[in-house]
Amino acid sequence: MAMKSIPGSKQFEEAWEGRAPLGWSVTDTEPSGKAVVALLSDWFPATTGEIVHVDGGFHAVGV
Repeated sequence: MAMKSIPGSKQFEEAWEGRAPLGWSVTDTEPSGKAVVALLSDWFPATTGEIVHVDGGFHAVGV
């Protein structure tokens, strides 16, 4: 919701959907929800201070 107040956010959403190598939909909450459940579960018992990117791989591609 907060992102919508940032000028140019619509172009960012379009780039995200077009460049994420694993695919991405800004309206699909399932990938983020699954990541939250995994982080709150006991599946990551020894993980500390990590960044988990839930973005379809967008963070890994150049501009």
